[in-house]
Amino acid sequence: MKRGSSNAGVPLAKTPTGVPGFDDITGGGLPTGRPTLVCGGAGSGKTLLGMSVILNGILKFGEPGVIMTFEETAEELAQNVRSLGFDVDDLVVQKKLAIDYVHVDRSEIEETGEYDLEALFVRIEHAVASVGARRLMLDTIESLFGGLSNDSILRAELRRLFRWLKERKLTTIITGERGANTLTRHGLEEYVSDAVIVLDHRVQEQISTRRLRIVKYRGSAHGTNEYPFLIGADGIAVEPVTAVGLQHKASRQRISTGVRELDQMLGGKGYFVGSSILITGTSGTGKTSLAAHFAEAAARRGQRCLYFIFEESASQITRNMGSIGIDVDAQIRAGRLRLHAARPTHFGLEEHLAAMRRLIEEYRPEVVVIDPLSNLLSAGELREVNVMLLRLVDLLKSRGVTALFTTLTPSGVAEEQTELGVSSLMDTWVLLSTSEVDGERRRYLSILKSRGMAHSQQLREYTLTSSGVRLLDFQHRASSLAPASGNGTASGTAPLAAARRARR
Repeated sequence: MKRGSSNAGVPLAKTPTGVPGFDDITGGGLPTGRPTLVCGGAGSGKTLLGMSVILNGILKFGEPGVIMTFEETAEELAQNVRSLGFDVDDLVVQKKLAIDYVHVDRSEIEETGEYDLEALFVRIEHAVASVGARRLMLDTIESLFGGLSNDSILRAELRRLFRWLKERKLTTIITGERGANTLTRHGLEEYVSDAVIVLDHRVQEQISTRRLRIVKYRGSAHGTNEYPFLIGADGIAVEPVTAVGLQHKASRQRISTGVRELDQMLGGKGYFVGSSILITGTSGTGKTSLAAHFAEAAARRGQRCLYFIFEESASQITRNMGSIGIDVDAQIRAGRLRLHAARPTHFGLEEHLAAMRRLIEEYRPEVVVIDPLSNLLSAGELREVNVMLLRLVDLLKSRGVTALFTTLTPSGVAEEQTELGVSSLMDTWVLLSTSEVDGERRRYLSILKSRGMAHSQQLREYTLTSSGVRLLDFQHRASSLAPASGNGTASGTAPLAAARRARR
């Protein structure tokens, strides 16, 4: 702390952007009355981010703004954001927004010692005064200085521009193109800006992802990670990786699994409300059947359930579950159950997460099912899937939503492991397995863990019947689990071994 300073300990004033997630990672938004540089390659979203800051300022915070563009006309800008729900023309009529297109012909620029920006300053001041603007956007700075090759003139005018903006206390967002070895083409803007944001659009495994990083923010702490962001029907949204937390409340209420015998194994009451449940097993063990039981039972009780499918179509789920007595279609018609099917490879992980978030916010479910998680590996790397799931689990827990996840256990992987390594995030873990006994393949269920409640340690055989999943009594088939007269297979002992390990 500096002695004698009246501003010692006073936090930096910030201007909220209204961009979902962005104000979280910046601790409040952009520095008020100072210039911020947004740089990135073509198609990275620079202009859209800048316009979002200006338009959100008008619509959400009552702060008029000015957009000064050197590349696109006012008509082109208005058309670009109309699909996102922004009526730019109406804001101009209401004198809340001013758009000034400045045509710069590089062939007409003369590099002399007298070159300066006086004409630009006059135009900015006029536009600001016409609407009483507090926010300003300049798009892009390269177009303004692109015809200059004299470094001394260029550097002097860049410094002068940024100093002029600061003196007028305009919260300014300036866009710039990425340079070859620098953040910007000229390499100076990043040094004279108070905040620098880098946008990146990359494609890996034919899946595109946009990322945002705050390189610099004078006078303020800020997030330093790369943050995925999306450009969707509602504009730009940033998905902070570090926004997850542990502040959610743990409920003591219980919710039925939809299977009476499984409820009994969980103390006779089922899962905790707001908890995360994982059902794992190899192909054909009945993971989706248990998930559908849970979803349909919740809907019958009048709870809203959102069911995300990453393997089958909605009509397939409806048909297949009907064969075991689960009437999914009736709950869909009643509006208590909504199925959302999507191919994992159709979008990147961040778009999947954003779509899930939008549907959760719109439908406000009390129960969510994701079936199966393992298919998301086709849309991203293991670590990326884990990070996405962490954020999804946190979102659901913060809203008190009971979430059930299924995941496929590949052949060759131990039954008590998950390919995604997500079991530690789950409150309850139900393991499904199969075993061949006397020429018959049988299914078994065990509860590996269920935090905060007493639960059965038994290994229960179950069948899929025309009236749903039915768990058999443990002693009913106990003798069949061991090899008979040397004719049983070695796999027949696997479920017992799993049960013994779970009890330990």
